[in-house]
Amino acid sequence: MSDPNFETLELLPASAPRQLFVLLHGGGGSAVDMLDLAHLIGDAFPEAAIVMPEGTESIHLGNTERHWFAAFEPTEANRAERVAKAVPAMAAFVQQQQARFGILQSDTAVAGFDQGATLALALSDQHDGLAGRVLAFSGSYAGLPARAPALTTLHLLHGRRDEVVPAQQVQQAFARLMELGADATCDIASTLGHELHPALMDQAVQRLLTCVPLRFWRAA
Repeated sequence: MSDPNFETLELLPASAPRQLFVLLHGGGGSAVDMLDLAHLIGDAFPEAAIVMPEGTESIHLGNTERHWFAAFEPTEANRAERVAKAVPAMAAFVQQQQARFGILQSDTAVAGFDQGATLALALSDQHDGLAGRVLAFSGSYAGLPARAPALTTLHLLHGRRDEVVPAQQVQQAFARLMELGADATCDIASTLGHELHPALMDQAVQRLLTCVPLRFWRAA
């Protein structure tokens, strides 16, 4: 995955955009799955460009299900390697869209569900500050983070009943981020499972609207 020219769905404002949101679908899904979140973000940020790329990995020839990285052989070490291989193309894609719309890195957010969340977090780990915000729905790091991004605010949103990515895994990642001094939030809904639920999407928008990045307070 070195080619940043993904197929995309887009919601664009009538005038020049002031923010950029890149939304990454879950494993086995497609960009269409992110439309509800895109519309919520568009309502809250009417001057934002919202871009939803399609994953390029397919398990079977002709299968319409898309992945960001191969979904087989899910050992922890192997999974981390597969996620890392997917990062360069996504980083190039985000930079491409920033140049296209003239958007600063600080005015860019990357949000992902499931596999998309894992890729978004890996992106923030390998390219600190490429996006000012990362929102991870029902996903976590491929392994516990070794460092905290200094220029990216992280928002983790999860269901306590998630049987695909256990909430405990996300809580452990959040605890490690706090130890490392990260600027991060963690919201876990007690009744939700592995889903891009409206309650989590609403909370994500509230986080975007109300959370002032810690780096701004430190610079004041």
